[in-house]
Amino acid sequence: MTANRGRGQRAGLTRQAILQAAVRLADQEGLTALSMRRIAAELGVEAMTLYHHVPNKNALLDGMVEQLISETAPPPGPSSWQESLRAYAHAFLAALSAHPNLVALVASRPAMTPHNLRTMEAMLESLRSAGFELTRAYDVLHSLAAFVLGHAAARPGPMPDCPPGRSRGLTIDAYPLFFAAVAKSDARSRFDFALESLLHGFEAARTVPPSSGPQAAVEVGSGGQQTVTGPG
Repeated sequence: MTANRGRGQRAGLTRQAILQAAVRLADQEGLTALSMRRIAAELGVEAMTLYHHVPNKNALLDGMVEQLISETAPPPGPSSWQESLRAYAHAFLAALSAHPNLVALVASRPAMTPHNLRTMEAMLESLRSAGFELTRAYDVLHSLAAFVLGHAAARPGPMPDCPPGRSRGLTIDAYPLFFAAVAKSDARSRFDFALESLLHGFEAARTVPPSSGPQAAVEVGSGGQQTVTGPG
């Protein structure tokens, strides 16, 4: 006997195909357009067929975050921890820039899927091998991801042309430093500057163990006596 199979199963439907279709739909029409019915229509299958691969809407959203994160893996091969983080940051920014409608979703969902956790595990192990204490390694990855997300979320448009004189209530004569700085700056250079500053800061913290909590302060009085003042 031949087992009954849904239309999507006959067509070889996979979780990956569903996630890719969901990302395409979000790219084209935004997250509000997402529904199992719309995704099924994109794939030419019945909506109920999707639930064989994606059990609910939350699993779909987590999978979409996973789909984007999969584009950020550092290239294979030996490299320093700085090179790996630099490559990750640029790949993450490129993925977010390619899917701007997903930025808010990525920022709001931890998406603890097996794929994402394997990626996190590998990056933590790499940083530990480079000399970072485990908690500090996690802080590094969290800080870097938050920085890239913030940069992608800002997505500033180009400054309007402001010839000498009054434009939109502003005058170049009144704010010469601001307009001169804007004329010489761009989003890519600002990103690279901030990224390199972060990497230098991470290097400074690499061999310093993280604080276990608020520390007590020791004050020495004029008579040589010590007074310990706790936090708060």
